Amino acid sequence: MRVAVLSDIHGVLPALDAVLAEPDVRSADRIVLTGDLAAGPQPVETLDALTALGDRAVWVRGNADRELVTLHRDGQASVPDPVAPWAAAQLRPDQVDLLDSLPLSAVLDIDGFGPILFCHATPRDDEEVVLVDSRLDRWTEVFATLDASVSTVVCGHTHMSFVRLVDRRLVVNPGSVGMPYGGPGAHWAMLDGDRGVTMRRTRFDVDAACARMSEESAYPKAREFAEYFLRSKASDTDALRVFGPRDGRTT
Repeated sequence: MRVAVLSDIHGVLPALDAVLAEPDVRSADRIVLTGDLAAGPQPVETLDALTALGDRAVWVRGNADRELVTLHRDGQASVPDPVAPWAAAQLRPDQVDLLDSLPLSAVLDIDGFGPILFCHATPRDDEEVVLVDSRLDRWTEVFATLDASVSTVVCGHTHMSFVRLVDRRLVVNPGSVGMPYGGPGAHWAMLDGDRGVTMRRTRFDVDAACARMSEESAYPKAREFAEYFLRSKASDTDALRVFGPRDGRTT
C-alpha cells in the first residue's frame, strides 16, 4: 500500500490542487487527511475537492475542523484565527456534518510499517503540541494511551515537516499543504511499504496562486492571507519560538 498524507490544508485550494495533481498522489492507494482542512479562504471548494476523492480518502479531525463546527452552529468559540469565523459561515450543512463526524485518529496497517496511527496533533488530543525537538518525556506523555503495537505515528498541527525516532517509534509530520512554515510550496509525505517515508514538497507558481485566491475567494483579507502564507513568510525558527512553550518546556 502507498499512502499520501496531506495535513493542514486550511482552505488553500491552489496548494491543494497542486498536490492532488502529483502523479504519486493520483496513484496512491490511500490519501490520509490529518486535519485542519477547511479553515481558510476557500473552505467550501476545498472540502468539495477532498470529498471528490471518494473512498481513497481517510479523514482525521483537526482542532480547526472542530472549531469550525462550533462556530457554524453556535456562533461562538475562542478561536484566535481571524479567518475561522468567516470560513465557518460559508460551509454548507452537509460539510458541517462531515467535519463533525471525523474521528480523532485512524489506523492503517501497511506492509513494511505495521499499524500506523494517523492523528492531527497527538493520539489523545487534537490541539496539544509536540515538536521535532520536544523532550523525550513529553513524547512519552502524549503517547501514554497508544497501543504498543503501533510503531509509527503520523501527525500534523504545527505546519513543520520532520521525521524522528522516539524510543523506537517513528514519528512523521508531513508539514502543511496550505500554510507552511519554513519555505513556500505544499508540504506532504508519502508512505510506501517498499521505500519507507518520503517527505515531499510540491512547488507551484506562488504569484499565480496568490492572484487566484484573491480573485476566487470572498474572504475580505484573501490577498493578505495569500501573501503571508503562500509565500511562507514565517520561518520554521519563528514557528518554533511560538510553539515551543506550548509543549511544556521550561527553557
